[in-house]
Amino acid sequence: MSNDTYFIEGLRTGDKTVLQEVYNRFFSKVKTFVLRNNGAITDAEDVFHNALIQLYIRLKNRELVIKSSFEAYLFTTCKNLWRRELNKKRVTKSKVVELEDKETENAFALLEQEQWELYIEKFQLLSENCRKVLTLLFNGISYDEIVNTFSYASKVVARQRVFKCKTKLTKLIQEDDKFSKIKKL
Repeated sequence: MSNDTYFIEGLRTGDKTVLQEVYNRFFSKVKTFVLRNNGAITDAEDVFHNALIQLYIRLKNRELVIKSSFEAYLFTTCKNLWRRELNKKRVTKSKVVELEDKETENAFALLEQEQWELYIEKFQLLSENCRKVLTLLFNGISYDEIVNTFSYASKVVARQRVFKCKTKLTKLIQEDDKFSKIKKL
């Protein structure tokens, strides 16, 4: 049994030994991420526990296919939950406060995770060049740097390439049956 299967099955069955091992092996990375992104240790603990609950719910409701490693999947889930929490804090600071119950919150987090998984799945289907171009763009790299990295003739050429890659990615996502199901929610 692979480590990923071991962790997935342990979460599915609620095996306390596996849960403790998941915590021991993966929590410190999540804690470091949250602390570096305006959070406290209690925030990291909440995010980690919510991610485990979310994974448990998904495992109970349907088959979970992890295309990367369990660790990467769990960490991405935690990052998404923490970003969502930061966005809620920004909204609260601007005096727009909306009360949500935990079930609604978990449903939104689950939906975001499904959207992220669909995005990653389709992103991997793009050409290597498109993946590299979009990764640079999404990481805030300027068009000037993209021109230099790929030896494009100009920023116009770089923008056209980005547009074509984004269009291809959008098309791949929209053509997937999962997209129409997610969209209806």
